[in-house]
Amino acid sequence: MKALIQRVKRASVEVDGALVGAIDGGILVLLGVEREDSEADADKLLKKLLGYRIFADEADKMNLNVQQVSGGLLLVSQFTLVADTRKGTRPGFSRGASPAEGERLYNYFVAQAKRVHEGVATGQFGADMQVSLVNDGPVTFMLESR
Repeated sequence: MKALIQRVKRASVEVDGALVGAIDGGILVLLGVEREDSEADADKLLKKLLGYRIFADEADKMNLNVQQVSGGLLLVSQFTLVADTRKGTRPGFSRGASPAEGERLYNYFVAQAKRVHEGVATGQFGADMQVSLVNDGPVTFMLESR
């Protein structure tokens, strides 16, 4: 499981012109699910995400995590993160989970996040989403469960 995370001042997701999720300040999470991923991978990645220290403390050092700053999480499914780009000029998607399994694990990740963190918003799995954000920094990291 992979998560491209961006520290944001604000972020939102629209589907068919309707707002489906938004946060003010926090982390935009683009989440990709691979074939071999399990609930254990989701749990491990969520723990790392919530504890990842990417917010400034009083000395302007990245020492605080999203929970310590009461930041939001905007969780967006992003199957292209698990694409194989090693060869050629067209991505391959054989590493990705099936749509059903990807949706199941994405929903599991969302449910676990909502259980332990306030301020969780989401995109819509499988939809054509328009994601808007103001990246704070910019600060962007790739987290992986393996």
